[in-house]
Amino acid sequence: MQTDILIIGTGAAGLLAARNLARAGRSVRLLEGRDRPGGRVYSSDTGGFSRPVESGAEFLHGDVPLTRQLLQEAGIAYLDTAGINYEVAQGQTQPAESFFDDLPLLLEKLHALSHDMALAEFLEQYFPGEEYYLMREQVTRFAEGYDAADAHRASAFALREEWSGNGAEDSPRPEGGYSRLIAWLVQQAQAAGAHLELSCPVTALHWQPGQVRATSAEGRHFTAARALLTVPLGIWQAEAGQPGYLRLEPELPAHRAAARALGFGPVIKVLLEFTTPLWEHASAQVSRPLPDLGFLFSDASLPTWWSQLPDPSPVLTGWLAGPAAHQRRLTSDEDLLAEALASLAYLLGTTPAFLQEHLRAHRIVNWAADPLALGAYAYATLGAPEARATLATPLADTLFIAGEGVYDGPYIGTVEAALVSGAEAAEQLLQRP
Repeated sequence: MQTDILIIGTGAAGLLAARNLARAGRSVRLLEGRDRPGGRVYSSDTGGFSRPVESGAEFLHGDVPLTRQLLQEAGIAYLDTAGINYEVAQGQTQPAESFFDDLPLLLEKLHALSHDMALAEFLEQYFPGEEYYLMREQVTRFAEGYDAADAHRASAFALREEWSGNGAEDSPRPEGGYSRLIAWLVQQAQAAGAHLELSCPVTALHWQPGQVRATSAEGRHFTAARALLTVPLGIWQAEAGQPGYLRLEPELPAHRAAARALGFGPVIKVLLEFTTPLWEHASAQVSRPLPDLGFLFSDASLPTWWSQLPDPSPVLTGWLAGPAAHQRRLTSDEDLLAEALASLAYLLGTTPAFLQEHLRAHRIVNWAADPLALGAYAYATLGAPEARATLATPLADTLFIAGEGVYDGPYIGTVEAALVSGAEAAEQLLQRP
């Protein structure tokens, strides 16, 4: 099966690259290990949900111009989030407060830094003592929860850049789920002539200048003049023998080392649909209701939750990211569900048994344990720009690399990052004869 370009992975980066390359007349074949396209974008009602729920990417974080442009081309609207943000600490409920109340002081110290350092080291050095304990906790919790970062590895310079532009950022959702954009990109790519192979996990890639041969787990072989690898950063970081490991012959030690120097945050999402939005009103069973709940931040073991407002469907999403998610990467789905219900029961002033009784559907999505992802999204570590540049460097005009893990810009860790990277890789390939 000879073709011009093999694309390994059908996430947002691979699909947009395939569409652009095929439209320019290149023969393209996409190889995908899952039985569906989209990678870490997956909207589905499987498991008894009454509407599609997001296992992976869910929001548009900020301006994300390319994402919004493609949604407009596809005729997909996006809806602003709504509701009240709450905080629960030590069993007390109040409107949520952000560490950004201290943002001017935080940024003053960050901008005074002469050299980069890990966030944890920065906080310990510049905000020591009991006086700043709460601030250190809030900043760390935000970096670990929002960026899925390890504060002991995360770049203070990168977070300074992120937080310098952080205001009342809107985070709308694509109407009907992100997978509508994926389905549109698939249609566009196939209409332009690209071929898509699902349930075809690539386990080995043999290459030499001007020739690539990909081998699937079932022993199928695909050859091309060039290959574009859009696999998640977690696959690059995997060790030989680990599920998801992609063997490269000849090996690329500099690329592997660069990948392992980058941050790839783990996330566990818990999707729960109840018979009714039982958190809206006080009752004999719910003593701490959260009317018009938008987002909830807390000291529970599963700390972050959100509703679907303005959609009134009785779905709650629980979120655990960063080191806490890494510690639970091998925890069973049953135990994670039990932990989620216990956390939610504490937050609402009810019992896990009551919640279980009214639970209509659930899904546990543990991205760190997913062998085709091994994590959720990238974050900037010390030396990240150099490591990303190394990982993104093409080899012998034959191997090209794209994906949100190699994106260098203001939208790190987002679908926008993947789309931009895929478009740029397609441009690189189109410059070759």
